[in-house]
Amino acid sequence: MVKYMNNNSGFQQWNAARDNKAKKSRLGGILWWIILFLASWWLISWWMAPQQADAPTDAANVAELDLSAVPVSEIVSDNITADVQGLRISNIELLKYASDAADNESAPVVLLGGDKSFAEVGVLSNGTSAPTAQTVWKQNGDIYTWRNEDGVEFSRTVTIDNYVISIADTIKNASADKISVVPYARIVRANNMESSAGVYTGSVAYANADLEHEDWARISNNSYAYSTPDGFIGFVDQYWETVLSVQSPDQTMRVKPLGDMYQADTAAAAVEIAAGADATITTNLYMGPRDYRILSAADAYISGLDETVDYGWFWFFVRPMLWLLHVLNSFVMNYGLAIILMTLLLRLAMWPLTRKSYVSMMAMQKMQPEMARIQKLYANDKARMQMEIMRLYQTNKTSPMSGCLPLLIQIPIFFALYKALLISVQMRSAHFLWISDLAAMDPYFILPILMGATMWLQQHLQTASTIGAQTNDAVAQTQKMMKWMPLLFTVMFAWMPAGLVLYWTVSNIFGIGQMYYIKKLKK
Repeated sequence: MVKYMNNNSGFQQWNAARDNKAKKSRLGGILWWIILFLASWWLISWWMAPQQADAPTDAANVAELDLSAVPVSEIVSDNITADVQGLRISNIELLKYASDAADNESAPVVLLGGDKSFAEVGVLSNGTSAPTAQTVWKQNGDIYTWRNEDGVEFSRTVTIDNYVISIADTIKNASADKISVVPYARIVRANNMESSAGVYTGSVAYANADLEHEDWARISNNSYAYSTPDGFIGFVDQYWETVLSVQSPDQTMRVKPLGDMYQADTAAAAVEIAAGADATITTNLYMGPRDYRILSAADAYISGLDETVDYGWFWFFVRPMLWLLHVLNSFVMNYGLAIILMTLLLRLAMWPLTRKSYVSMMAMQKMQPEMARIQKLYANDKARMQMEIMRLYQTNKTSPMSGCLPLLIQIPIFFALYKALLISVQMRSAHFLWISDLAAMDPYFILPILMGATMWLQQHLQTASTIGAQTNDAVAQTQKMMKWMPLLFTVMFAWMPAGLVLYWTVSNIFGIGQMYYIKKLKK
């Protein structure tokens, strides 16, 4: 029996055929996994795109207080304007960002706008009375004052630095007894579930040097609390942040539903003020874009704020990619052109790998006559045919996998650029030719169609001469599957950010040029 199985038996041929089939399908399997991964990611992103959630209706309505007697003043800087009404700050206009991304002349973006949205900063007192949201203050420039019946004076100074609103509350205890105050601050606002899938939105809390996130759906059904010696809490949208931080130790931060709104608040440890003494409590509010450079500057006021930018899994690609885009834009003054230049730089950086891939495919083209001879000669001996084919690959120093390497390398770049486009405020209103927003889809589907056409042409040039007689070879099977990729990618990219489609289109065109150049050198 042993001798029989060691010879050229039916069992050996069956086993060799099985191994041959497994090897031949391996390349096609890898390709299908790539296609399945991209298609699944697109479908999941579409299916999980945030939808408007029903907020609880059993909580108190935040619009019950009558603030008509409280005067409204305006604070102004080069970047923002805001309304100050007693303890509350609202209607924060970001003067450098248009509300309509397609129209730079439209009204500015407004954060905490409307009757129910606001940030409130104050203190709760023990042993005396403290100002409430309905208290009328005396104003002298940027300074607001109020004195209670015990002679305790509350003085508030509101200043703006870039996108940080700082509120300094000085409490002078002119009474005969010791008092204590508990600093608090809160943000009340509606949700925003219209941001693109793939970008985190909801609450954000920085507690014990860790960043905590809860999306809108989770906040709708639950409350969350964090204890920390120092930190901040608030809300993040796709492009904007509204967060606050009380500069006082031992804070308890919470986020919860509040009627048809949502609240993020913090309360710090009590501050005791002896008779005749005073104390100053500072609270910083960041009301601005989710721009890493701006957030890094604001980090001097609110530590850890620069960590709130969601770079995703490929953060090690996203950050340098954004940096490069900003640098290139500073030269060409257009983010569309910056994406084109970045694409060319990336393709040049991948030139050695791409050249090796193209040279390998050209070698496979020259192998076709010998490949056909081997297939014909060993048509009845699959194991020997596979062995001779592998020997032929080794002799010519090539591999069927070589043509997939450039595509595999571009996958992390693809996802990194996708994330960069979604989180970059600059891309939100970046114009290029007929496109008014590079972070949104091409409204006329011109770029996706062009991308699909260039992808088909590039694939055709790569594979037209490598199929030949390999109708049963793994490469031929791979080509049959790949012919559907341009159509699949065109459909997938139709709803992708236009900047991402621009990158892929330019990459295809550059790849076609590289192929012609390499073929010319090999002649």
